[in-house]
Amino acid sequence: MAAEPMDVKPIMATFAAADIKPNHTIYINNLNEKVKKDELKRALHAIFTQFGEIVSIMSFKTLRMRGQAHIIFKEVSSAANALRSMQGFPFYEKPMRIQFAREDSDIIAREKGTYVEKPKKYQNQRIKKVKKVITKKGESDSAAPPNKILFCTNLPDETTADVLELLFKPFPGLRDIRMVPNRTGIAFVEFESEAEASGARAALDNFKVTPTQQMRVNYAKK
Repeated sequence: MAAEPMDVKPIMATFAAADIKPNHTIYINNLNEKVKKDELKRALHAIFTQFGEIVSIMSFKTLRMRGQAHIIFKEVSSAANALRSMQGFPFYEKPMRIQFAREDSDIIAREKGTYVEKPKKYQNQRIKKVKKVITKKGESDSAAPPNKILFCTNLPDETTADVLELLFKPFPGLRDIRMVPNRTGIAFVEFESEAEASGARAALDNFKVTPTQQMRVNYAKK
């Protein structure tokens, strides 16, 4: 008996991202770079909302991150269905390439009440890494006490205030975002209160702004 023809597209997608565990966030690339950011986000929402509730859509127009987007779903099953159904879908005349993000953001875990603090050993290792980054940038290697201003490091060189606003705006109390003139990879984000800054830091520290680069968020020195 002849075998039934097989649709290899979902299988190839599975092998391409075999090392990534299914989660709430899908990463899309090969998007048409000529489409304006706002139009792109509206169009993505329109075609992906059929798979379930969308928590957030992030797209960037900086040189390094253009043609890419992240879509965060409320349910993992929604993200999985979207990936399977829309892999290779022609979107603005280009086939979308979709995979699961390397890991879910802490935002999802906090919203669902499943967020677990990282083990103390891991936290200490991460603080040491942050200190190394700060020292490399010419700042003091001593940790700053909690306050309402956050110091962001390890940012892609093309990061702008608009990109950071997209990440931090969902958190209440955002007051100001300051890039550092003639310095790349760092920025300051100010909130109305220490508590509001702490909430944003807890959610976004170690957040992947690109598939391979994690933003570090610490308290700024006064």
